[in-house]
Amino acid sequence: MSETTAIQWTNRTWNPWRGCTKVHPRCKNCYMFTEQARYGQDPSVVIRTKTWNDPIRWQKKAAGAGVSEMVFTCSWSDWFHVDADQWRPEAWDIVKRCPNLTFQILTKRPQRIAGCLPNDWDGGYPNVWLGSSLDPDDNHGMELFKIPARVKFLSLEPLLGPVDLSKVLSAANWIICGGESGPGARPCRVEWIRSIINQCQAAGLPCFTKQMGSNLVGDEFDKWVCHMKHKKGGEPSEWPADLRIREFPKL
Repeated sequence: MSETTAIQWTNRTWNPWRGCTKVHPRCKNCYMFTEQARYGQDPSVVIRTKTWNDPIRWQKKAAGAGVSEMVFTCSWSDWFHVDADQWRPEAWDIVKRCPNLTFQILTKRPQRIAGCLPNDWDGGYPNVWLGSSLDPDDNHGMELFKIPARVKFLSLEPLLGPVDLSKVLSAANWIICGGESGPGARPCRVEWIRSIINQCQAAGLPCFTKQMGSNLVGDEFDKWVCHMKHKKGGEPSEWPADLRIREFPKL
């Protein structure tokens, strides 16, 4: 589960705990709930896992090879979930011990970030990126941008409507977007994705288009969508050229 990942914008995933609770419309069809139920687990219960030494092992390997790797953290939970408060200090310590790993921490609870940072956070750990999957106009959507961090990013996936990025263009370092996939996938319009890309390009902000999703709609639908073979719409070669944007933060 953590050695490899199908998530295109990272190298590995690490879940020191798993289980979550839904707090946002984007949570409705969360893959974690389906996958955990398939494994006979209760996805609504947050429990500690046995993966705590994985980053230490990855760090040793990366350091030996003289490379850096990106680690998406809590793909099966939320780093700032209240039920993980007792374990988070230990998890922060693991993060500090792995300078060759960049931990991409994405949350739907940005309002909890400030109260859950380690005492030595100061301007942010150099190997931590903080992200939110809330829109800028959400009640808590701007909380992320009050926190000092090396990289601050938004993941607008699944994209459920048009998003105005004007509030965050000068504060964000990276934007990810994509349509929903899986059972019950809600529609995503081509123009919503294109608008995000255009806003980012106009501001010189790196943008990563993850996927079109499996329920893509739009005026140009019949021109090219019928040729997509990837079930999640995640193969860029099947998209119009102007949507094939997969950029990373400029560090």
